[in-house]
Amino acid sequence: MRHGRALLPAFAVTALLLAAGCSSPAPHAEGPTTGRGGRAEVTSDPTAAPDQTLTVTPAGTIAPTATAGPAGSGSRAHRTTLAVSSYDSRTRRAVISGRPHGSTPTPGGHTPRPTPAPASPTATPTVSPPASPSGAPHRAAVGDVIASAPAPGAPHGLLARVTKVLGDTGRGTEVQTEPATLNAVLGDDSAKGTVPVAPSAFTVDKLLPDVKVSWSTSGEVHVGPEGAKVPLGSLRLDVGAKVPAAKGAPVSAGAAVSGFVQVAPEVDFSYGGSGTAASPGSAYLGVSGDWASRWHVEGRAAAATGTPLRIPFARLHADPVLQVGPVPVVVNLDLTCYLQISGDGHISVDVAQHFKGDFTAGGTFSPAKGWTPVSSSHMTGTPVQASVTTAGHLKTALGAEASVGLYGAVGVTADLAPYLRGEASGTVTASSDRPRAKTGGAWGVYGGVDLSGTLRLQLSVFGTPVFQRSLPLGTLHREWKLAGGTL
Repeated sequence: MRHGRALLPAFAVTALLLAAGCSSPAPHAEGPTTGRGGRAEVTSDPTAAPDQTLTVTPAGTIAPTATAGPAGSGSRAHRTTLAVSSYDSRTRRAVISGRPHGSTPTPGGHTPRPTPAPASPTATPTVSPPASPSGAPHRAAVGDVIASAPAPGAPHGLLARVTKVLGDTGRGTEVQTEPATLNAVLGDDSAKGTVPVAPSAFTVDKLLPDVKVSWSTSGEVHVGPEGAKVPLGSLRLDVGAKVPAAKGAPVSAGAAVSGFVQVAPEVDFSYGGSGTAASPGSAYLGVSGDWASRWHVEGRAAAATGTPLRIPFARLHADPVLQVGPVPVVVNLDLTCYLQISGDGHISVDVAQHFKGDFTAGGTFSPAKGWTPVSSSHMTGTPVQASVTTAGHLKTALGAEASVGLYGAVGVTADLAPYLRGEASGTVTASSDRPRAKTGGAWGVYGGVDLSGTLRLQLSVFGTPVFQRSLPLGTLHREWKLAGGTL
Protein backbone atom coordinates (compact mmCIF):
# COMPACT_ATOMS: atom_id res chain seq x y z
CA MET A 1 0.00 0.00 0.00
CA ARG A 2 1.29 3.39 -0.94
CA HIS A 3 1.03 6.46 1.23
CA GLY A 4 -1.76 8.84 0.20
CA ARG A 5 -3.71 7.31 -2.67
CA ALA A 6 -3.62 3.56 -2.36
CA LEU A 7 -5.11 1.18 -4.91
CA LEU A 8 -6.02 -1.99 -3.09
CA PRO A 9 -6.09 -4.92 -5.64
CA ALA A 10 -11.08 -5.29 -5.98
CA PHE A 11 -14.40 -3.40 -2.73
CA ALA A 12 -17.21 -1.27 -2.88
CA VAL A 13 -19.03 0.22 0.08
CA THR A 14 -21.77 1.83 0.28
CA ALA A 15 -24.25 4.31 -0.55
CA LEU A 16 -24.67 3.93 3.10
CA LEU A 17 -28.20 5.06 3.89
CA LEU A 18 -28.75 4.08 7.51
CA ALA A 19 -31.81 4.91 9.50
CA ALA A 20 -32.05 2.88 12.66
CA GLY A 21 -35.52 1.56 13.15
CA CYS A 22 -36.89 3.05 9.90
CA SER A 23 -37.84 0.53 7.25
CA SER A 24 -39.37 0.40 3.79
CA PRO A 25 -39.08 -2.90 1.90
CA ALA A 26 -37.82 -2.90 -1.69
CA PRO A 27 -40.19 -4.41 -4.25
CA HIS A 28 -37.53 -6.23 -6.25
CA ALA A 29 -38.35 -7.88 -9.52
CA GLU A 30 -38.99 -11.59 -9.12
CA GLY A 31 -35.99 -13.81 -9.58
CA PRO A 32 -33.44 -15.84 -7.65
CA THR A 33 -31.10 -14.09 -5.26
CA THR A 34 -27.52 -15.25 -5.58
CA GLY A 35 -25.27 -15.99 -2.66
CA ARG A 36 -21.62 -15.15 -2.21
CA GLY A 37 -19.34 -16.58 -4.84
CA GLY A 38 -22.17 -17.61 -7.24
CA ARG A 39 -21.38 -18.24 -10.90
CA ALA A 40 -22.99 -16.35 -13.78
CA GLU A 41 -25.64 -18.07 -15.88
CA VAL A 42 -25.69 -16.23 -19.20
CA THR A 43 -26.67 -16.76 -22.77
CA SER A 44 -24.77 -15.79 -25.91
CA ASP A 45 -27.75 -16.52 -28.19
CA PRO A 46 -29.36 -13.24 -29.40
CA THR A 47 -32.47 -15.16 -30.47
CA ALA A 48 -33.11 -16.71 -27.04
CA ALA A 49 -36.71 -16.95 -25.84
CA PRO A 50 -38.14 -13.73 -24.36
CA ASP A 51 -38.93 -12.98 -20.73
CA GLN A 52 -35.95 -14.73 -19.17
CA THR A 53 -34.98 -14.43 -15.53
CA LEU A 54 -31.32 -13.40 -15.53
CA THR A 55 -28.90 -14.20 -12.74
CA VAL A 56 -26.97 -11.34 -11.11
CA THR A 57 -23.43 -12.31 -10.08
CA PRO A 58 -19.96 -10.71 -9.83
CA ALA A 59 -18.35 -10.30 -13.24
CA GLY A 60 -15.31 -12.39 -14.01
CA THR A 61 -11.74 -11.21 -14.40
CA ILE A 62 -12.52 -10.03 -17.93
CA ALA A 63 -16.12 -8.82 -18.06
CA PRO A 64 -17.54 -9.44 -21.54
CA THR A 65 -19.00 -6.64 -23.62
CA ALA A 66 -22.67 -6.99 -24.54
CA THR A 67 -24.47 -5.61 -27.58
CA ALA A 68 -28.11 -5.41 -28.63
CA GLY A 69 -29.70 -4.37 -31.91
CA PRO A 70 -32.01 -1.39 -32.39
CA ALA A 71 -35.46 -1.48 -30.80
CA GLY A 72 -37.79 -3.64 -32.84
CA SER A 73 -34.96 -5.47 -34.62
CA GLY A 74 -35.41 -8.66 -32.58
CA SER A 75 -31.67 -8.72 -31.79
CA ARG A 76 -31.49 -9.36 -28.05
CA ALA A 77 -28.54 -8.53 -25.84
CA HIS A 78 -25.75 -11.07 -26.13
CA ARG A 79 -22.09 -11.43 -25.34
CA THR A 80 -19.59 -10.33 -27.95
CA THR A 81 -15.84 -10.63 -28.42
CA LEU A 82 -15.73 -6.93 -29.25
CA ALA A 83 -14.45 -4.38 -26.74
CA VAL A 84 -14.35 -0.62 -26.28
CA SER A 85 -10.69 0.16 -26.91
CA SER A 86 -11.11 3.91 -26.37
CA TYR A 87 -13.79 6.48 -25.56
CA ASP A 88 -13.84 10.28 -25.56
CA SER A 89 -16.40 11.54 -23.03
CA ARG A 90 -16.32 15.04 -24.54
CA THR A 91 -17.24 14.05 -28.10
CA ARG A 92 -18.86 10.70 -27.15
CA ARG A 93 -16.87 8.95 -29.82
CA ALA A 94 -15.78 5.38 -29.19
CA VAL A 95 -13.52 2.92 -30.99
CA ILE A 96 -14.83 -0.65 -31.07
CA SER A 97 -12.35 -3.43 -31.74
CA GLY A 98 -11.78 -7.13 -31.23
CA ARG A 99 -10.13 -8.15 -27.97
CA PRO A 100 -6.53 -9.17 -28.78
CA HIS A 101 -5.94 -12.91 -28.62
CA GLY A 102 -4.45 -13.94 -25.28
CA SER A 103 -4.83 -10.47 -23.80
CA THR A 104 -5.13 -10.03 -20.06
CA PRO A 105 -6.94 -7.27 -18.22
CA THR A 106 -5.21 -4.44 -16.45
CA PRO A 107 -5.79 -4.00 -12.65
CA GLY A 108 -8.77 -1.74 -13.38
CA GLY A 109 -10.45 -4.47 -15.40
CA HIS A 110 -9.49 -2.88 -18.73
CA THR A 111 -8.20 -4.75 -21.75
CA PRO A 112 -4.90 -3.50 -23.20
CA ARG A 113 -5.34 -1.56 -26.42
CA PRO A 114 -4.37 -3.65 -29.46
CA THR A 115 -1.31 -2.68 -31.44
CA PRO A 116 -2.48 -0.34 -34.25
CA ALA A 117 -2.16 -1.61 -37.78
CA PRO A 118 -0.92 0.84 -40.41
CA ALA A 119 -3.86 2.81 -41.79
CA SER A 120 -4.42 3.21 -45.51
CA PRO A 121 -3.64 6.75 -46.68
CA THR A 122 -6.74 6.61 -48.91
CA ALA A 123 -9.20 5.49 -46.23
CA THR A 124 -11.48 8.42 -45.37
CA PRO A 125 -14.14 8.11 -42.62
CA THR A 126 -17.67 8.53 -44.00
CA VAL A 127 -21.15 7.62 -42.85
CA SER A 128 -20.89 4.47 -44.98
CA PRO A 129 -17.15 3.80 -44.78
CA PRO A 130 -15.18 1.54 -47.04
CA ALA A 131 -13.70 -1.68 -45.71
CA SER A 132 -10.79 -1.35 -43.33
CA PRO A 133 -7.24 -1.86 -44.67
CA SER A 134 -7.25 -5.40 -43.30
CA GLY A 135 -10.55 -6.20 -45.00
CA ALA A 136 -12.29 -6.74 -41.65
CA PRO A 137 -16.06 -6.17 -41.57
CA HIS A 138 -17.56 -3.20 -39.76
CA ARG A 139 -17.98 -3.95 -36.07
CA ALA A 140 -20.98 -1.75 -35.25
CA ALA A 141 -24.12 -0.45 -36.89
CA VAL A 142 -26.36 2.55 -36.28
CA GLY A 143 -28.85 1.74 -33.50
CA ASP A 144 -26.67 -0.87 -31.78
CA VAL A 145 -26.47 -0.54 -28.00
CA ILE A 146 -23.16 -1.31 -26.31
CA ALA A 147 -22.72 -2.18 -22.61
CA SER A 148 -19.09 -2.29 -21.46
CA ALA A 149 -17.16 -2.72 -18.25
CA PRO A 150 -14.61 0.04 -17.38
CA ALA A 151 -12.48 0.75 -20.45
CA PRO A 152 -9.88 3.34 -21.56
CA GLY A 153 -11.61 6.72 -21.46
CA ALA A 154 -14.67 5.23 -19.70
CA PRO A 155 -13.44 4.42 -16.17
CA HIS A 156 -17.03 4.04 -14.90
CA GLY A 157 -18.14 1.75 -17.72
CA LEU A 158 -20.10 2.62 -20.84
CA LEU A 159 -23.74 2.18 -21.85
CA ALA A 160 -24.24 3.86 -25.23
CA ARG A 161 -26.17 3.71 -28.51
CA VAL A 162 -24.41 4.06 -31.87
CA THR A 163 -25.78 7.04 -33.79
CA LYS A 164 -23.25 7.09 -36.64
CA VAL A 165 -20.49 4.83 -37.95
CA LEU A 166 -17.58 7.14 -38.64
CA GLY A 167 -15.23 4.64 -40.24
CA ASP A 168 -12.71 1.86 -39.77
CA THR A 169 -9.29 2.74 -38.43
CA GLY A 170 -6.22 0.73 -37.60
CA ARG A 171 -7.51 0.46 -34.02
CA GLY A 172 -11.04 -0.64 -34.91
CA THR A 173 -14.34 0.93 -35.92
CA GLU A 174 -14.91 4.51 -34.75
CA VAL A 175 -18.52 5.37 -33.90
CA GLN A 176 -20.49 8.35 -32.62
CA THR A 177 -22.64 7.50 -29.61
CA GLU A 178 -25.31 8.87 -27.30
CA PRO A 179 -26.29 7.70 -23.79
CA ALA A 180 -28.51 4.61 -23.67
CA THR A 181 -30.61 3.04 -20.92
CA LEU A 182 -30.68 -0.42 -19.37
CA ASN A 183 -34.07 -1.32 -20.79
CA ALA A 184 -32.46 -1.08 -24.25
CA VAL A 185 -30.30 -4.13 -23.41
CA LEU A 186 -32.36 -5.96 -20.77
CA GLY A 187 -35.68 -5.54 -22.59
CA ASP A 188 -38.48 -7.76 -21.24
CA ASP A 189 -36.16 -9.89 -19.10
CA SER A 190 -36.12 -9.76 -15.31
CA ALA A 191 -33.12 -9.82 -13.00
CA LYS A 192 -32.57 -9.81 -9.26
CA GLY A 193 -29.50 -10.40 -7.12
CA THR A 194 -27.30 -9.33 -4.25
CA VAL A 195 -23.54 -9.40 -4.87
CA PRO A 196 -20.84 -8.91 -2.20
CA VAL A 197 -18.08 -6.44 -3.07
CA ALA A 198 -14.51 -7.29 -2.12
CA PRO A 199 -12.71 -4.77 0.14
CA SER A 200 -9.67 -4.88 -2.14
CA ALA A 201 -11.69 -3.24 -4.95
CA PHE A 202 -11.58 0.18 -3.29
CA THR A 203 -9.21 2.95 -4.19
CA VAL A 204 -8.51 4.81 -0.93
CA ASP A 205 -7.38 8.43 -0.55
CA LYS A 206 -6.16 9.12 2.99
CA LEU A 207 -6.98 12.71 3.97
CA LEU A 208 -5.38 12.58 7.44
CA PRO A 209 -1.95 11.16 8.29
CA ASP A 210 -3.20 8.78 11.00
CA VAL A 211 -5.58 6.65 8.89
CA LYS A 212 -5.08 2.88 8.68
CA VAL A 213 -6.85 0.57 6.22
CA SER A 214 -7.38 -3.11 7.06
CA TRP A 215 -8.89 -6.14 5.32
CA SER A 216 -8.18 -9.84 5.04
CA THR A 217 -8.83 -12.71 2.63
CA SER A 218 -9.49 -16.43 2.94
CA GLY A 219 -5.90 -17.06 1.84
CA GLU A 220 -4.73 -15.52 5.15
CA VAL A 221 -3.59 -12.38 3.38
CA HIS A 222 -3.86 -9.42 5.75
CA VAL A 223 -3.54 -5.74 4.92
CA GLY A 224 -3.31 -3.11 7.64
CA PRO A 225 -1.99 -2.86 11.20
CA GLU A 226 -1.24 -6.13 12.95
CA GLY A 227 -3.79 -7.05 15.56
CA ALA A 228 -6.76 -5.48 13.73
CA LYS A 229 -9.27 -8.33 13.61
CA VAL A 230 -11.22 -7.82 10.40
CA PRO A 231 -13.87 -10.37 9.33
CA LEU A 232 -13.68 -11.67 5.77
CA GLY A 233 -15.52 -9.37 3.39
CA SER A 234 -15.16 -6.28 5.62
CA LEU A 235 -13.05 -3.17 5.15
CA ARG A 236 -11.91 -1.33 8.27
CA LEU A 237 -10.69 2.28 8.53
CA ASP A 238 -9.03 3.39 11.78
CA VAL A 239 -8.51 7.08 12.49
CA GLY A 240 -7.31 9.37 15.24
CA ALA A 241 -7.38 13.18 15.23
CA LYS A 242 -7.10 16.21 17.44
CA VAL A 243 -10.10 18.52 17.15
CA PRO A 244 -8.98 22.15 17.23
CA ALA A 245 -10.77 24.69 19.37
CA ALA A 246 -13.06 27.18 17.63
CA LYS A 247 -11.82 30.70 17.00
CA GLY A 248 -12.15 32.80 20.17
CA ALA A 249 -12.71 29.74 22.37
CA PRO A 250 -10.45 28.96 25.34
CA VAL A 251 -7.24 27.16 24.47
CA SER A 252 -8.44 24.20 26.50
CA ALA A 253 -11.64 23.90 24.40
CA GLY A 254 -10.35 21.07 22.22
CA ALA A 255 -10.89 17.35 22.04
CA ALA A 256 -9.34 14.16 20.69
CA VAL A 257 -11.35 11.62 18.68
CA SER A 258 -10.28 8.10 17.72
CA GLY A 259 -12.11 5.08 16.37
CA PHE A 260 -12.88 2.94 13.37
CA VAL A 261 -15.55 2.22 10.75
CA GLN A 262 -15.97 -1.34 9.45
CA VAL A 263 -18.24 -2.18 6.52
CA ALA A 264 -19.05 -5.37 4.56
CA PRO A 265 -21.09 -4.07 1.61
CA GLU A 266 -23.24 -5.87 -0.94
CA VAL A 267 -24.77 -4.34 -4.07
CA ASP A 268 -28.49 -4.98 -4.53
CA PHE A 269 -29.87 -4.82 -8.08
CA SER A 270 -33.18 -5.77 -9.65
CA TYR A 271 -34.95 -5.05 -12.92
CA GLY A 272 -38.43 -6.14 -13.99
CA GLY A 273 -38.97 -5.81 -17.72
CA SER A 274 -42.68 -6.56 -17.84
CA GLY A 275 -43.67 -2.89 -17.98
CA THR A 276 -44.34 -0.67 -20.97
CA ALA A 277 -42.09 -0.11 -23.97
CA ALA A 278 -40.99 3.16 -22.36
CA SER A 279 -39.99 1.82 -18.92
CA PRO A 280 -39.56 -1.42 -16.96
CA GLY A 281 -42.18 -2.79 -14.62
CA SER A 282 -39.88 -2.32 -11.63
CA ALA A 283 -36.30 -1.44 -10.73
CA TYR A 284 -34.12 -1.21 -7.65
CA LEU A 285 -30.57 -0.10 -6.90
CA GLY A 286 -29.10 -0.11 -3.42
CA VAL A 287 -26.48 -1.25 -0.96
CA SER A 288 -26.81 -3.52 2.04
CA GLY A 289 -24.44 -5.18 4.47
CA ASP A 290 -22.98 -5.21 7.95
CA TRP A 291 -21.80 -2.08 9.78
CA ALA A 292 -19.68 -1.63 12.88
CA SER A 293 -18.09 1.50 14.33
CA ARG A 294 -16.42 2.40 17.57
CA TRP A 295 -15.03 5.70 18.71
CA HIS A 296 -13.70 7.43 21.80
CA VAL A 297 -14.03 11.15 22.51
CA GLU A 298 -12.12 12.87 25.27
CA GLY A 299 -11.87 16.57 26.16
CA ARG A 300 -13.86 19.70 25.36
CA ALA A 301 -14.93 21.30 22.10
CA ALA A 302 -16.49 24.58 21.01
CA ALA A 303 -18.12 25.01 17.59
CA ALA A 304 -17.73 28.29 15.72
CA THR A 305 -21.09 30.15 15.56
CA GLY A 306 -22.81 26.88 16.39
CA THR A 307 -21.71 25.16 13.16
CA PRO A 308 -20.39 21.61 13.65
CA LEU A 309 -16.78 21.05 12.64
CA ARG A 310 -16.51 18.31 9.98
CA ILE A 311 -13.16 16.66 9.28
CA PRO A 312 -13.06 14.22 6.30
CA PHE A 313 -10.41 11.55 6.85
CA ALA A 314 -10.73 9.18 3.85
CA ARG A 315 -12.32 9.01 0.39
CA LEU A 316 -13.07 5.65 -1.19
CA HIS A 317 -14.18 4.70 -4.70
CA ALA A 318 -14.96 1.45 -6.48
CA ASP A 319 -16.59 0.38 -9.75
CA PRO A 320 -17.80 -3.19 -9.18
CA VAL A 321 -19.17 -4.91 -12.28
CA LEU A 322 -22.32 -7.00 -11.96
CA GLN A 323 -22.92 -9.65 -14.60
CA VAL A 324 -26.67 -9.41 -15.32
CA GLY A 325 -27.16 -12.27 -17.75
CA PRO A 326 -24.95 -11.32 -20.72
CA VAL A 327 -24.85 -7.63 -19.74
CA PRO A 328 -22.06 -6.07 -17.61
CA VAL A 329 -23.69 -3.48 -15.31
CA VAL A 330 -21.14 -1.13 -13.73
CA VAL A 331 -22.03 0.24 -10.29
CA ASN A 332 -20.14 3.34 -9.09
CA LEU A 333 -19.67 3.65 -5.33
CA ASP A 334 -18.14 6.62 -3.53
CA LEU A 335 -17.74 7.13 0.19
CA THR A 336 -16.21 9.97 2.19
CA CYS A 337 -15.70 9.10 5.86
CA TYR A 338 -15.59 11.96 8.32
CA LEU A 339 -15.40 13.00 11.95
CA GLN A 340 -17.78 15.69 13.13
CA ILE A 341 -17.85 17.44 16.49
CA SER A 342 -19.73 20.33 18.03
CA GLY A 343 -20.07 21.73 21.53
CA ASP A 344 -20.21 24.83 23.65
CA GLY A 345 -16.69 24.49 25.04
CA HIS A 346 -17.92 24.10 28.62
CA ILE A 347 -18.50 20.37 29.05
CA SER A 348 -15.66 17.87 29.46
CA VAL A 349 -16.41 14.31 28.36
CA ASP A 350 -14.72 10.94 28.19
CA VAL A 351 -17.08 8.68 26.24
CA ALA A 352 -16.67 5.50 24.22
CA GLN A 353 -19.30 3.68 22.22
CA HIS A 354 -19.51 0.66 19.89
CA PHE A 355 -22.30 0.60 17.26
CA LYS A 356 -23.10 -2.62 15.39
CA GLY A 357 -25.83 -3.64 12.98
CA ASP A 358 -26.90 -4.02 9.38
CA PHE A 359 -28.45 -1.77 6.76
CA THR A 360 -30.24 -1.66 3.41
CA ALA A 361 -30.61 1.53 1.40
CA GLY A 362 -31.36 2.71 -2.13
CA GLY A 363 -34.16 3.65 -4.49
CA THR A 364 -37.01 1.56 -5.90
CA PHE A 365 -39.26 2.15 -8.91
CA SER A 366 -42.80 1.08 -9.75
CA PRO A 367 -45.04 2.51 -12.51
CA ALA A 368 -47.67 3.47 -9.93
CA LYS A 369 -45.39 5.36 -7.51
CA GLY A 370 -42.33 6.22 -9.57
CA TRP A 371 -39.03 6.33 -7.67
CA THR A 372 -39.18 6.19 -3.87
CA PRO A 373 -36.43 5.86 -1.24
CA VAL A 374 -35.74 2.64 0.62
CA SER A 375 -33.87 2.48 3.93
CA SER A 376 -33.84 0.06 6.82
CA SER A 377 -31.42 -0.68 9.60
CA HIS A 378 -31.09 -2.50 12.87
CA MET A 379 -28.50 -0.78 15.08
CA THR A 380 -27.51 -1.51 18.64
CA GLY A 381 -24.97 0.05 20.99
CA THR A 382 -22.87 -1.81 23.51
CA PRO A 383 -22.93 -0.62 27.16
CA VAL A 384 -21.24 2.75 27.21
CA GLN A 385 -18.43 3.92 29.45
CA ALA A 386 -19.04 7.63 29.91
CA SER A 387 -17.88 10.49 32.06
CA VAL A 388 -19.47 13.95 31.90
CA THR A 389 -18.16 16.90 33.91
CA THR A 390 -19.71 20.39 34.41
CA ALA A 391 -22.65 21.87 32.52
CA GLY A 392 -22.78 22.03 28.73
CA HIS A 393 -23.14 19.84 25.64
CA LEU A 394 -20.91 17.99 23.18
CA LYS A 395 -21.85 15.93 20.12
CA THR A 396 -19.57 13.79 17.95
CA ALA A 397 -20.26 11.72 14.84
CA LEU A 398 -18.25 9.19 12.87
CA GLY A 399 -20.16 9.42 9.60
CA ALA A 400 -20.11 8.95 5.86
CA GLU A 401 -21.20 10.83 2.76
CA ALA A 402 -22.04 8.25 0.12
CA SER A 403 -23.25 7.95 -3.45
CA VAL A 404 -24.22 5.06 -5.72
CA GLY A 405 -24.88 5.14 -9.45
CA LEU A 406 -24.59 3.28 -12.74
CA TYR A 407 -22.11 3.88 -15.58
CA GLY A 408 -20.88 7.15 -14.06
CA ALA A 409 -24.33 8.66 -13.40
CA VAL A 410 -24.99 9.20 -9.68
CA GLY A 411 -28.44 7.95 -8.68
CA VAL A 412 -28.55 8.12 -4.87
CA THR A 413 -26.64 10.33 -2.44
CA ALA A 414 -26.79 10.11 1.33
CA ASP A 415 -25.22 11.51 4.48
CA LEU A 416 -25.12 9.00 7.30
CA ALA A 417 -24.10 10.13 10.79
CA PRO A 418 -24.12 7.68 13.72
CA TYR A 419 -23.37 9.93 16.70
CA LEU A 420 -22.73 10.28 20.42
CA ARG A 421 -24.16 13.18 22.39
CA GLY A 422 -23.40 14.18 25.96
CA GLU A 423 -25.04 16.87 28.06
CA ALA A 424 -25.05 17.97 31.68
CA SER A 425 -26.80 20.56 33.81
CA GLY A 426 -25.65 21.89 37.14
CA THR A 427 -22.29 20.71 38.39
CA VAL A 428 -21.79 17.03 37.62
CA THR A 429 -18.99 14.51 37.71
CA ALA A 430 -20.45 11.09 36.98
CA SER A 431 -19.98 7.98 34.86
CA SER A 432 -22.07 5.01 33.81
CA ASP A 433 -19.77 2.55 35.57
CA ARG A 434 -19.83 4.63 38.81
CA PRO A 435 -23.47 5.84 38.99
CA ARG A 436 -23.26 6.87 42.62
CA ALA A 437 -20.62 9.54 42.13
CA LYS A 438 -21.05 12.33 44.70
CA THR A 439 -22.10 15.56 42.99
CA GLY A 440 -25.32 17.41 42.31
CA GLY A 441 -26.96 17.81 38.92
CA ALA A 442 -28.15 15.73 35.98
CA TRP A 443 -26.31 14.20 33.08
CA GLY A 444 -26.93 12.01 30.07
CA VAL A 445 -25.14 10.35 27.16
CA TYR A 446 -27.11 9.43 24.02
CA GLY A 447 -26.49 7.46 20.84
CA GLY A 448 -28.28 8.10 17.59
CA VAL A 449 -28.33 8.05 13.80
CA ASP A 450 -29.11 10.89 11.40
CA LEU A 451 -29.69 10.34 7.69
CA SER A 452 -30.42 12.71 4.82
CA GLY A 453 -30.00 12.34 1.07
CA THR A 454 -31.39 12.64 -2.44
CA LEU A 455 -32.66 10.49 -5.29
CA ARG A 456 -31.18 11.93 -8.47
CA LEU A 457 -32.36 12.44 -12.04
CA GLN A 458 -29.75 9.97 -13.28
CA LEU A 459 -31.72 6.98 -11.98
CA SER A 460 -33.47 7.27 -15.36
CA VAL A 461 -30.56 5.15 -16.66
CA PHE A 462 -32.90 2.20 -15.97
CA GLY A 463 -35.17 3.57 -18.69
CA THR A 464 -37.68 4.99 -16.20
CA PRO A 465 -39.24 8.46 -16.59
CA VAL A 466 -36.95 11.40 -15.83
CA PHE A 467 -37.56 13.28 -12.58
CA GLN A 468 -38.75 16.84 -12.85
CA ARG A 469 -36.43 17.51 -9.93
CA SER A 470 -34.25 15.57 -7.52
CA LEU A 471 -36.25 13.89 -4.75
CA PRO A 472 -35.11 14.32 -1.13
CA LEU A 473 -34.94 11.18 0.96
CA GLY A 474 -36.21 13.14 3.93
CA THR A 475 -34.36 13.49 7.20
CA LEU A 476 -34.49 10.36 9.31
CA HIS A 477 -33.53 10.56 12.98
CA ARG A 478 -33.41 8.16 15.89
CA GLU A 479 -31.83 8.63 19.30
CA TRP A 480 -31.62 6.45 22.39
CA LYS A 481 -30.24 6.96 25.87
CA LEU A 482 -27.03 5.13 26.70
CA ALA A 483 -26.33 6.29 30.23
CA GLY A 484 -27.14 9.07 32.69
CA GLY A 485 -29.14 9.98 35.72
CA THR A 486 -29.99 12.57 38.37
CA LEU A 487 -27.59 12.82 41.27
